[in-house]
Amino acid sequence: MAEKFKLTYATMFNPPEELHTRFEEALAEWKDNLGQEYGLIINGEDRFIDEKFEKRSPVNTDMVLGVFQKGGAKEAHEALAAARKAFPVWSRMPWQERVALLRKAADLIDERIFKIGAAMALEVGKNRMESLGDVAETADLVRYSCYQMEKNNGYIVEMGKDPLVGYEATNISVLRPYGVWLVISPFNFPTALTGGPTGAALVTGNTVVVKPATDTPWTVRLLIECFRDAGLPEGVINYVTGPGRTLGQALIDSPEVDGVTFTGSFDVGMGIYKDFAQGKYVRPVILELGGKNPAIVSRHANLERAALGIVRSAFGLQGQKCSACSRVYVEEPVYDELVSRLVSLTNKLKVGDPTLRDVYMGPVINKGALEDYKGFVQELKEAGGTFLTGGKVLTEGEYAKGFYATPTFVADVPWEHRLWRYEMFVPITMVTKVANLEEAMKEANNVNYGLTAGFYGTEEEAQWFFENIEAGVTYANRPQGATTGAWPGFQPFGGWKGSGASGKNAGGHYYLPLYMHEQIRTLIR
Repeated sequence: MAEKFKLTYATMFNPPEELHTRFEEALAEWKDNLGQEYGLIINGEDRFIDEKFEKRSPVNTDMVLGVFQKGGAKEAHEALAAARKAFPVWSRMPWQERVALLRKAADLIDERIFKIGAAMALEVGKNRMESLGDVAETADLVRYSCYQMEKNNGYIVEMGKDPLVGYEATNISVLRPYGVWLVISPFNFPTALTGGPTGAALVTGNTVVVKPATDTPWTVRLLIECFRDAGLPEGVINYVTGPGRTLGQALIDSPEVDGVTFTGSFDVGMGIYKDFAQGKYVRPVILELGGKNPAIVSRHANLERAALGIVRSAFGLQGQKCSACSRVYVEEPVYDELVSRLVSLTNKLKVGDPTLRDVYMGPVINKGALEDYKGFVQELKEAGGTFLTGGKVLTEGEYAKGFYATPTFVADVPWEHRLWRYEMFVPITMVTKVANLEEAMKEANNVNYGLTAGFYGTEEEAQWFFENIEAGVTYANRPQGATTGAWPGFQPFGGWKGSGASGKNAGGHYYLPLYMHEQIRTLIR
């Protein structure tokens, strides 16, 4: 990658030319080699089974990206058995050696960024810079876990000595891995939200079984190959594909799983939480369950920054981010001007094939998401909403074989309407005017979620916003994204209330200990 350029979600808007050239080279190579069959990875080996499924691109459904194995309960149990068998050797390996292997994996992810990024654009519909950013974030998440392991000296801490007469006491606190960890990842960030928790689980000494979303088996397979090729012992990381209702449920129900990280919808996450509670004892569950993220705009805001940040966060990845800006509360004196800027910027966004350089918005992930978009548009129309932009699906010409929706701002929707509080996960953002910031804050917090939030105003107002907003990731005066764009080591990512189960954010100071339990070692001499 170009010298001195650090790719993040905040810097991706003006990349060096080399990134475009190398992305296009990787894309061309893939297009000559689509449709390959990919196995499961169990105990370090490719595993092929009788039942299979095709993964087609949401960009053009005529494009078969690959053929994958339709695993079920049998494959779930085999993967868990492989992880269990590998656990003693991996967990007892000096943590410094695990760190070295995971740094090799991160280096491989960096080396393969264009190959994986091009695959992601085809599989997810994510534009090229966001796809490359997703891969770069993954390498940084793995490295950050390694850094935290080193910084905390493997989480081995000497405690105080008992005041014993005639004896000497040594008390050591050690954080140790749980065992076999299950990572169930979402379609929207298939590398970062697979590789981040996988790296944390591995560096702390757990072995891992990864189940990707059914929509993104290909990208995740390419990621898992980086861990495997870094030299992790057989069975330390396993990759299984198949439906959530069979394969996924068999993994969740198994007593062989010692902990789980799931990223996805609130309803599915709560189901996992309840199912996991049926085991013999309480096991750790790390959940990231979406958001309904507000941006508040003060009458004192820099409206150019606000408009740019809101549009980027509303329509990046077609609104299919748990951090997407889906609600905007604007103080009345600047409402008309801000809306004018939002409309102007949104009308310049190009919708189309996300692998093309000038396209900002690709397709939504699948037919179901497109049907959801149509349903929400109809519901908002019936509620009296004013469509400032969008509200249409694109079905003609180049759009005919994909799942394309237009970026949509809607105003004049009554505050009691359910969609002010429901996560739509499509490119629809609702806008309203408020009398003052207190009113905006009340409405912003009036949801079950608390993932991300944005604010535009004076520095004094921003401090008030930070103190009062109920969210885990908060931004003020940020043109790079009102509610999106967190990066490991800079903005640890996680949510409050219905957005997260642990209260600790990934890519931050307190994340790794979630993957370990404490043992106190007392020795009397």
